[in-house]
Amino acid sequence: MSEVSTELKKICGEESVFETDEVLENYSHDFTEDLSFKPDIVVKPSTAEQISEIMKLANETCYPVVVRGGGTGLSGGALAVKGGIIISMEKFNRILEIDAENFQATVEPGVITEVFQNECIKYGMHYPPDPASKGSCTLGGNLAECSGGPRAVKYGVTKDYVLGVECITPTGEIINTGAKVLKNVTGYNLTQLIIGSEGTLGIITKIYFRLIPYFKHRKVLLAAFNSIETALGVVSKIFHSGVTPSAIEFMEKSAILAAEKQLGKVFPNNFADAQLLIEVDGNNETMIDEELEQIAEVLESNGVIEIIVAEDENKMNELWALRRCLGEAVKSISAYKEEDTVVPRAKMPELISGVKKISEKFGITTMCYGHAGDGNVHVNILKDKLDDYSWENTLDSAIREIFRLTVSLGGTISGEHGIGYTQKNYLPIALGSEEIKLMKEIKRVFDPNNILNPDKIFPDI
Repeated sequence: MSEVSTELKKICGEESVFETDEVLENYSHDFTEDLSFKPDIVVKPSTAEQISEIMKLANETCYPVVVRGGGTGLSGGALAVKGGIIISMEKFNRILEIDAENFQATVEPGVITEVFQNECIKYGMHYPPDPASKGSCTLGGNLAECSGGPRAVKYGVTKDYVLGVECITPTGEIINTGAKVLKNVTGYNLTQLIIGSEGTLGIITKIYFRLIPYFKHRKVLLAAFNSIETALGVVSKIFHSGVTPSAIEFMEKSAILAAEKQLGKVFPNNFADAQLLIEVDGNNETMIDEELEQIAEVLESNGVIEIIVAEDENKMNELWALRRCLGEAVKSISAYKEEDTVVPRAKMPELISGVKKISEKFGITTMCYGHAGDGNVHVNILKDKLDDYSWENTLDSAIREIFRLTVSLGGTISGEHGIGYTQKNYLPIALGSEEIKLMKEIKRVFDPNNILNPDKIFPDI
């Protein structure tokens, strides 16, 4: 341990290596439940060359390494479950280039997502991936999890905007994948292999993004329903009408009430069993109004009980604040497990109905919300009033039933939060043994000593 510490200080400087209990404790957890794993050392390099040397040292000593961005993960992907070194990417916080002529940008992975989005807007450009934690999560973490967020329904997810990366392999080589072009079929697509690999295949040190023109106008509609199934059942019908909203977010009543308590505000139609927050954007305000009318017609023909349209910026932001607050509000109630299920859009009513039946069977409380536009529903399982014994002895069985239901509906067990540490033993529910074997072999090629983010993704047995 002391030898590793000494070598890290030679590589990065003493001021960039941290071993005090206070610092180690700060880096022992993220936003994943109440999990905590203290690393042995935290190091904050500032160059790709330094990270390369760190990984060569880690390979020589077989010392585990975990990379950390904003610490906002929800599946334990950045936790040092084997101890070892945490590499914090916070010094990689520069926007290196905004190429307005080609609608591209070169960015370091420690840049906060919202900071990057706001800088793009200054040039009339848009970086659409929009995770709930955009004010604190980093772009490197977004790539690691292939983040999506509410606007993925229209604009896609992180992988759709990455042209290439500079990356340090687990054995210390500096590689570049992809190219600053819109078409590229030159060998295997290593860029897309690294995106979504949850920090297990490489350490991203530079990102090459493509951007799109920024929209000039947007409007938000809030629709209330007397049942969850009715609210979710209308989603596919909106698309059949010919409109693709920039967001369709689902919120059930219990989650909205939790958000009201968190924010200290009362929101419209809080008596309704479910609500949809629908956003439409574009450059033609007349066309946006026409699309809102089309959506309203679909809603009125399919059981809506109240529609509120927000055109004022403050009102729209207020409604979005409600939606973005849901996760934190629900989790403040009690111990919890959040599942990141995703199914084909038309299967969402069947999914939620099944989840509620499973909740009754096991005597657990579930609160659901999420990105209805792309079928990504966050199922929060709360301990609530259960005693410790019942919670500990029913939780795993309930989760497995929810995941089996999800897969039976053509879905899978993670849409954007990743498998990480908390979901790894459920992976065989979604993937066959041959697929998991192939993934393990890919991991072994990249990381023969299994030192980079070990004990993640793959099941224990």
